[in-house]
Amino acid sequence: MLTAETRRVSASVSDSAPNKPLEWKRIVEAVDPFLHRVADRLKAQTTEFDPQIASYAQYALAAQGKQLRPMLVSLAGEALGELNDSHVTVAVIIEMVHLATLVHDDVIDEADLRRGRPSLAANWGNETSVLLGDCLFAHALKLAASFPTPEICRAVASSTNIVCAGEILQTRSRGGFDIPRSLYFKMLEMKTAELFALSCDLGAHLSGASPARRENLRQYGRALGTAYQLYDDCLDLLGSEASAGKTLGADLANGKATLPILIVRERADAADSERIRQWIQNWDPSCLEEVVAMIAKYEAFPESRAVIQQHLALAQEALALVPKSPARSGLLGLTAYLTEQIDALGVVY
Repeated sequence: MLTAETRRVSASVSDSAPNKPLEWKRIVEAVDPFLHRVADRLKAQTTEFDPQIASYAQYALAAQGKQLRPMLVSLAGEALGELNDSHVTVAVIIEMVHLATLVHDDVIDEADLRRGRPSLAANWGNETSVLLGDCLFAHALKLAASFPTPEICRAVASSTNIVCAGEILQTRSRGGFDIPRSLYFKMLEMKTAELFALSCDLGAHLSGASPARRENLRQYGRALGTAYQLYDDCLDLLGSEASAGKTLGADLANGKATLPILIVRERADAADSERIRQWIQNWDPSCLEEVVAMIAKYEAFPESRAVIQQHLALAQEALALVPKSPARSGLLGLTAYLTEQIDALGVVY
């Protein structure tokens, strides 16, 4: 299953960045054995659920995408030591927390599709989905508690709390026209970057890294996760549905103001500012071309790209003291891959 997924991801990268399709493939191939072990272990977790709900858990846990978080556990762990079975367990825990958040996201967003197939909520309803997401969170913490010391469980619980708090902030900010950039970036760090940082931190910790090296990897993960979410926010407006894997304009449809829209809002005249307010509060999919034209008018994409590059530069700087190794090259390769993707989006735009 993982090999087929790798081929699918590589094809997607090739479609969206035709001149540089090999960076992602090279990184994936380097961690492929680890990702196989994580996928197998994750699938095995469904046997731990009550037989009558195991099929729901299996459906939710099969919704893995690029497996970025397990990849970061592997690369961070190998960059500072040797991988062991504990790395696989931690990767499973973090991926399960991530997938639980997606189950809840689909309920909040009333999403019918998740990665090209019906969401759990679309198939079995919101009540089942909410409770299944809760079960996934609880099972992840149960696995975390299986470690001989409480540090892993505390770290996972703390990050889960931060992610959920970020979701609350985002939900409460829906439809808000005057959201400041500071709050927007705070939500990105809490909702997305936190699990990237946790993956790097615990991967390094399980390899016996010093507190200083762990902090280096945590900073890298936080910066990379922020850049990744910023790119995804741009993709939602300026990409293609094939590359985004979802209907474009989904963030506006859910009342979410992302960086390109915030930049336009900051630069717009009174008439355009009012149009932006209407888009955020009463989205109409037929307005997408008008949104893209407005982004071009106020040159919001070049600034968005510059902000993404700033975070990728921070990620690279955080690796300066990490010893040179193939795994460190893989971590740097992820920043190069994301640069390729945002540059390809600029070509399309």
